[in-house]
Amino acid sequence: MQNNYFKILGIHVIIGIVIYYSRAIGDLYFFSMVVYLFYRITNAPQSLKPYEVVMACTYVLASEVILRMTNSSLFYEASKYLVIIFCLIGILYKGFQARALLYLFYIILLIPGIYVSLYLLDISANIRKAVAFNLSGPVCLGVSAMFCYGVSITRKQLGQIINFGIYPLVSTLVFIIMYNPDVSLIATGTSSNFAASGGFGPNQVSTVLGLGAFFMSVKFFYYSKTPLERYLNLVLFLLFSFRAIVTFSRGGVLTAIIMILFFILYQYRKMDKKNKTKMLVSVFLFLGMAAATWVYSTIETNGFIEKRYANENARGIEKEDVTTGRGTLFAREVAEFLENPLFGVGVGRIKDIRFQKTGIHAASHNEMSRIISEHGLFGILAFSILLLAPLFFRFGDRSNVLFFSFYFFWLLTINHSAMRIAAPAFIYGLSLIHVTNDKPRLHRQQAEK
Repeated sequence: MQNNYFKILGIHVIIGIVIYYSRAIGDLYFFSMVVYLFYRITNAPQSLKPYEVVMACTYVLASEVILRMTNSSLFYEASKYLVIIFCLIGILYKGFQARALLYLFYIILLIPGIYVSLYLLDISANIRKAVAFNLSGPVCLGVSAMFCYGVSITRKQLGQIINFGIYPLVSTLVFIIMYNPDVSLIATGTSSNFAASGGFGPNQVSTVLGLGAFFMSVKFFYYSKTPLERYLNLVLFLLFSFRAIVTFSRGGVLTAIIMILFFILYQYRKMDKKNKTKMLVSVFLFLGMAAATWVYSTIETNGFIEKRYANENARGIEKEDVTTGRGTLFAREVAEFLENPLFGVGVGRIKDIRFQKTGIHAASHNEMSRIISEHGLFGILAFSILLLAPLFFRFGDRSNVLFFSFYFFWLLTINHSAMRIAAPAFIYGLSLIHVTNDKPRLHRQQAEK
């Protein structure tokens, strides 16, 4: 199993390199991925199909950014639709719990906003694209939650799911390094840096690299079997962290830090005194290397990264708005809700309304204010379901060691990057899975005797 982990990591390092030199290979990678994942799901034993679906969706969400970087999928939102299709297949195989119908109700609550858009959008607007683009993420989340609610996996299987997230993220990391190996040459200010993000949106890149750093920290503390694997995982954590930091997009980095803190604190609380001492040693090593990564990032960015996180511009002058204008956009979306409280302004309309009123053609990147402004009271009810349902689930099922990390990844990501990518949608679903202890091998051996 360990050798397979190393081999597959190596293969994905090569994939990242090859796609960088030949973008056409990205198309081959996409279609091969789809065929392979469908094959795994359809050929798995009935009892393992839900587990295979979870792994397939995790792989898809982790590969989304590199596919977008290279225009290598059928269309821009293909990864979200793939996750939806895989989850629907999973539901057909396993069904879903009655309590998961709450998420079907959540999807239904989004429908009135569509009718408002159909009625009010300018006849020249591309209604289908406006609605599909703005609802692909929320629908992906609803379907993911319906499928994942109550899916049961073992802790060992959870480790494999994390591996399936790591593999394409390593390809993404390698591609970004190949795109710009020397950050010091392009660090000339404190704005989000496209060159350090593989030529793609720093917000999305920071999000997935931060997710990669979290996955590697889980591997380091929880799933490393040998010293070699442990230190390889630590090195990969440092690489993910460094490249996430130098995108100059803070959201993904801060989200990863919070996810890691929740994971470490949860693990520490569950340990006995002897293991707590070992854990503290690992934590000090981990924090020391993380601090070294920050120092190296400061050097490589000519000190600009410190100014970025201190909310200063390139000259060291503190900026008035720490949210870089997003707070203002959030307030305006809330104002639109107050003007249209029942049904909202309609799906996909808030950006156009903002442009008509202010001349600002920008998205707020905040899913919370978007769903409220575009769906009105229906949106408030829909978001309340998303916010509270996992917490009630947690009261009755405390088995998922990564529950809080997954839950806060969703909540924090939608507040700085909305649902532009599939990651927050399906990671939300992962907070609803049930994790069991692995069956002791010794007991099985004795039974066989």
